[in-house]
Amino acid sequence: MPPSMRKAVCLNAVCLLALVTLAHSADAQSPPSVPDTIEGRSIESHLAAGKNAAGGRDNTPDFYGLVTAICVAPQRGAPSPDAPAPREEPNRKATYMQPKKAFDDAYWLGTEGVSAWLLTSSDGYILYDTANVYDAEDVLVGGMTKLGLDPAKVKYVIVSHGHRGESGGAYLFQSRYGARIVTGDWDLIEGSVYGYPAGKPKRDIVATDGMKVTLGDRAITLYLTPGHTPGTISGIFQVHDQGKPLTVVYSGGTEFNFPNDVAHFDQYLASERRLASLATEAGATIIINNQSQFNGAADKLRILADRQPGERHPLDVGTEAVARYFKIEDECAQAQRLKVIASQGSH
Repeated sequence: MPPSMRKAVCLNAVCLLALVTLAHSADAQSPPSVPDTIEGRSIESHLAAGKNAAGGRDNTPDFYGLVTAICVAPQRGAPSPDAPAPREEPNRKATYMQPKKAFDDAYWLGTEGVSAWLLTSSDGYILYDTANVYDAEDVLVGGMTKLGLDPAKVKYVIVSHGHRGESGGAYLFQSRYGARIVTGDWDLIEGSVYGYPAGKPKRDIVATDGMKVTLGDRAITLYLTPGHTPGTISGIFQVHDQGKPLTVVYSGGTEFNFPNDVAHFDQYLASERRLASLATEAGATIIINNQSQFNGAADKLRILADRQPGERHPLDVGTEAVARYFKIEDECAQAQRLKVIASQGSH
C-alpha cells in the first residue's frame, strides 16, 4: 500500500512543520519526500519567474548577467574572515576596461566584473565602491587620470559592503588623499585577517539608515539593506544626462554568498523589497551596482558613443525595468530559500 503524506505549513512563513510520512514497513528504505512548495509556489516556478523578468528592449535581456548569477548558478555561503589574502594576478590587466564618462556628472571605472562610480560635484568627488586591492591603483587612480580628473578631489568614499571587490581600494584613498570612508560594514572589514595586504582602512563614518552624504551640489541618501553582508548599504541619488536629471538606485549587494538559512534569506528578501519600494517611490529609472555584469554597465557604456540624437541613454532603462531587476532578486531568493527548507525537511 503506498504511503500517505501530510504537509503542515503555518500561515507564518517562519513556521514550517516537519513533513510527516506514514509509510508501510516495507517502504522503510525509501528516501522521505520533501516539500518543494510554500504558499502554493514551487521552486521551479520562482526560478522561471525570475528568469522571465530579465525582459529587455528589442528582445535583448536587460539583466541576463543577474539571472545567471543568482538564478542559474548562485553562490552559497559567506567567505571566512581568515580566507587567504588576495593574490596579485599578473595577467589581471587584461580584464581592465577604458574608463567612461557615463553621465554629465558621473563616471564609470572598472572591469567586466567590477564597477566603481565617480560622482562629481561643485566641491569635489564621491567615489562609490573601490574595486579590488591590486586593481585600485590602475583602475581607479589611473582611470581618473585618463579622464582628466584629479583623484585628490575624492572627498568621500562610499563602500557598499565589505567584500574585497568593493572595499579593496578604500585604504588607498584614505591614506593617500585623506578621503572619508562611509560604510555599514566596518565590523566585517575589521574582522578580515588577510583581506587587505596593502593596508586596512581605519574605521571612519558609520552609515545609518536615511543618512545623506552631501558634497557641494551632490547628495546621496543611504539606506541600510543587510543581507548580502550584515552591513550592506544602498543609495538613491540623481545624475544628469545632457542636462536632464535622472534618478538612480544603487543596489549595494546582490549574490547569496551569506549563510544560506531561512533567517538570512528572510533578511535579504526584506531588504530587497524595501529597496524596490524606495526605488519606485523615487521614480528611479536607472539601476547600478558594484558588479558590471548584473546591470550590463560595462557593455552598455560601450555603445554610448554611437547614441543617436534623441535616443535614450542605454542605462536609463525605465521604472518598469528597475522593478524587474528587483523581481529577479526576489523570485530567485525565494527559490533558494525553498531549497533550504526542502533540504531541512529531507533530514
